[in-house]
Amino acid sequence: MPPAPEIRKEPRAVAVEFGGDAASEASDALGNPRLRIPLTRLDGADSECLFGAARTAGSVDGFRLFEVDQLLIGWSFEPVGGDMQGAARRLYGRLLAAASGRRLCRIWNYVPEINAVRGGIENYQAFNVGRSLAFQAAFGDKFPAVLPSASAVGSRGDALASLFVASTSNARHFENPEQVPAYRYPREYGPSPPSFSRATIASSGGRSLVFISGTAAIKDHATVAPGSLVAQVRCALDNLRLISRATGMGDDLGAGAGSERHFKVYLRNASDLPEAKARLAGALLRPGDRVVWLQADLCRAGLGIEIEATLLGAPPQ
Repeated sequence: MPPAPEIRKEPRAVAVEFGGDAASEASDALGNPRLRIPLTRLDGADSECLFGAARTAGSVDGFRLFEVDQLLIGWSFEPVGGDMQGAARRLYGRLLAAASGRRLCRIWNYVPEINAVRGGIENYQAFNVGRSLAFQAAFGDKFPAVLPSASAVGSRGDALASLFVASTSNARHFENPEQVPAYRYPREYGPSPPSFSRATIASSGGRSLVFISGTAAIKDHATVAPGSLVAQVRCALDNLRLISRATGMGDDLGAGAGSERHFKVYLRNASDLPEAKARLAGALLRPGDRVVWLQADLCRAGLGIEIEATLLGAPPQ
């Protein structure tokens, strides 16, 4: 009988997997940690691995932590139990404690029933209130200056899940000149505006890291072309060009410059997949890009598509 395979004590890769009915964490046969997010994968890889080999770094306030060069990566969950605002405030309070002493670069949020209304307020709006209160408690009224790139999409289950990346090096945050910063949205979008920037640049292991927030068909602060996938793709691509310029990468998010480009494309309607793939091929996506296509409810009912990007090894800015 052949010997049993050796189980590595240190993970080779930290990855996010998609599927199932509830947010959870597990390990593969080699002990590599996996965060499982309950979203339906429509196409592309069934997981996303951004940072390769990582060292375990224990846990703080329920956040499981890993280190890669200058980066700290962490994830955790918080049961909602009918109180989205409270769940978001608790989860973000723990997140900010876990990342204390580092500069936040990117946060991914997965919000159960993101468009559902509970107690007269949409879950996404309640999430924003709790998130904002946690940032304010940690950083005071000037907290917008530290807000990193982020996204928030709907998910199944009853647990709010967040994954963050923070760095010991400097992190610079950027805005789209044709969009009102999300943290300045008017009250028509909820009691507290969303707490994130449009993009963040950091560095780790001698390479540049560019995190582009979830990008959709929004100009100024208004939703563009509700119900038209084609028009919303066109607007989202324009916003990606604008934020690419703002970060110093020209018009095309580092395409052809040697970057490792990761994209997640979220579609509200799974039936839009063929049209979305045709519209993004060449206009955004290139051979060699790593793309995951997912079905998810989005932060506004009028949005049908959202695109995020992570660029690893981009030219120094």
